[in-house]
Amino acid sequence: MTYTAVITGASKGIGLDLAQRLLEKGYKVISIARNAPEGFEHPDFETVKADLLDPAAVEEAAQAIAAKHQVSHFIHNAGMIWPNLVEEATPDDLAGLTQLHLGSALTLLQAFLPSMKEQKFGRVLFNGSRAALGVPTRTAYSATKAGQVGMARTWALELAPHGITVNVVAPGPVQTDNFWGIIPKGSERESKLAENLPVGRLGTTRDISNAFLFFCDPENGFVTGQTLYVCGGGSVSTTTL
Repeated sequence: MTYTAVITGASKGIGLDLAQRLLEKGYKVISIARNAPEGFEHPDFETVKADLLDPAAVEEAAQAIAAKHQVSHFIHNAGMIWPNLVEEATPDDLAGLTQLHLGSALTLLQAFLPSMKEQKFGRVLFNGSRAALGVPTRTAYSATKAGQVGMARTWALELAPHGITVNVVAPGPVQTDNFWGIIPKGSERESKLAENLPVGRLGTTRDISNAFLFFCDPENGFVTGQTLYVCGGGSVSTTTL
């Protein structure tokens, strides 16, 4: 069987690392992102440009991919934080991140499901967040990341009879642009956060892609509806960002 993985936000960070590792395993990989990755090309890698905050653009991308490819793996990796305290949080924050983290995933999965059901195989994954358990300044982000957990559990129940698993990888503090947009790179705050994690360091993109690879593996079909915290122990400690 030839596997085709669609990864949102595979232009950099965790998404790009996962894409490269799946390509090494012989997968075809399609990234949905605003831009193609800089300095990376592969004959089995394709970028479909779309803004996931725009429902019409997502629908167009979904239909274009579904018309050309039999998608076997869908990894919804793209995300944004938009931090602010509760006094400054707005309904627009919630609406925007709901579209990005939840709405776009629904539209894309609906386009890919016929192929997965025909193959009687599929792997659906969310890049969630430890922030779903609560982090200051994350009203919209934590709410929509928690929503991914609920949606994944529901999809897992509906799709299990079709050989399709649905799981969530929930990273803690990981060295990515999103993280450094909140915590200055090389700052004392970054060092202190690393020291306070039970494992004593920040996560890497490789730490997270390791977890995704487990769930992507065709042999791991007995695990569905689960959330795996890859957070250096942050989900069982009192450390916050």
